[in-house]
Amino acid sequence: MDPILLTLFKLSLVFTVNMLMTRSLSDADGVDLSFTQRPWLLQCNQTVLLLEMERCGERFRSDMSHIHPDDRCNLTQFIREYHVFSSCTETNAERIGCFWPNPAVEHFIISIHKHFFSNCSLEQVFIDPPDDTLTLLILVPVFLTLTMVVLVVWCSKRSDLLA
Repeated sequence: MDPILLTLFKLSLVFTVNMLMTRSLSDADGVDLSFTQRPWLLQCNQTVLLLEMERCGERFRSDMSHIHPDDRCNLTQFIREYHVFSSCTETNAERIGCFWPNPAVEHFIISIHKHFFSNCSLEQVFIDPPDDTLTLLILVPVFLTLTMVVLVVWCSKRSDLLA
């Protein structure tokens, strides 16, 4: 058999196998890509978005009514309800064709936070250290780094003299 013909056959075989393997490994086979094919249908309708956010908010309010107000600052007490609320806002925004988060959704979420979590604050408020301590914490690593650089350069020059 002609070597050129054999090379072309091997090349076409490798190309075919590669094409079949990458096609079978593609993750897009089971994914609905209809929204990428019809971008003109995905225009964000702010009115519908706000109505859907209100619906998510009403469900969240209903879920939070079962939680004692003293427990509202403990995330472990309402994490499931908050996750459902967050998923609801995200799913509805994407279904309507809006980005998530967007300014309207953020404004709505902030209003929910102000309503339910306005009394939650850190029990221990962290303050900056005094200026002297802060200066010391900054300068010590800087000087250690400079010292290490000088030491490495000095040792490398000294090894040249000793060699």
